[in-house]
Amino acid sequence: MPEFPYIHGFSEDEQNRLRNQARFAEQVVYQDIDFSSEKNILEVGSGVGAQTEILLRRFPQLTIQGIDFSESQIASAKQHMSQIAYATDRYSFQFMDAGQMSFSPKSFDGALLCWVLEHVPDPLRVLSEVRRVLRPGSKVFITEVLNSTFFLDPYSPALTQYWMTFNEFQKSSGGDPFVGAKLGNMLLASGYRDIQTKVKTWHLDNRHPDKRQEVIAYWTDLLLSASEQLIESEKVTSQLVEQMRIELYRIQNDPNAVFFYSFVQAQAVVF
Repeated sequence: MPEFPYIHGFSEDEQNRLRNQARFAEQVVYQDIDFSSEKNILEVGSGVGAQTEILLRRFPQLTIQGIDFSESQIASAKQHMSQIAYATDRYSFQFMDAGQMSFSPKSFDGALLCWVLEHVPDPLRVLSEVRRVLRPGSKVFITEVLNSTFFLDPYSPALTQYWMTFNEFQKSSGGDPFVGAKLGNMLLASGYRDIQTKVKTWHLDNRHPDKRQEVIAYWTDLLLSASEQLIESEKVTSQLVEQMRIELYRIQNDPNAVFFYSFVQAQAVVF
């Protein structure tokens, strides 16, 4: 079965990057996520099990049902999670369309979606399905991108051109790189209640030089992870990618560099 269009691809390097990304962002992503009272949650877009690993460590009473629309990601998740002792018998992964789940209504008491809706052609359908399979009173936590907020200084023209193309390619592939700002409206339209949203920001400058360098290195990997697809699709040239690499290296080592990026986290309740 062909893989769904995913801008970062499905290589082993990308699968490892996703796990590193989850660990890197864990502190800020999970600051307000609380599943301490839940027992059996649904993870939509469980991918390589990167968030599954964190959830099971943070909430030792949980069991997790993960679903994903990529066979290769599921295989990677199963292999990775089988090596984690504390996760034994606490998770399951299934290949499934999140917009048409086979679960019965009221099957779970919570749900997590992390960096998922940006890749989904019909987020409202997914959110409606999640609501259908949650019990009344269940909480859902959603973390999503807002790529229009990305800023690096010094100004870098190749990076700017690449980033605009990156977002346009994701839009043309059925995703939405700006979906984070729309979560409140989407949750309302899907029938959720007690909706809250928070904007979370990395803003790093000379006050935190070590952290700034770490974040820029992380974003360099994220940006380059899409370069192969963008070059193959003739959206960018290899020369542009190489120039972007040079700019990123300069920024990472600039003593006055500035990094800024915001994303949105929403939580809501099913009634």
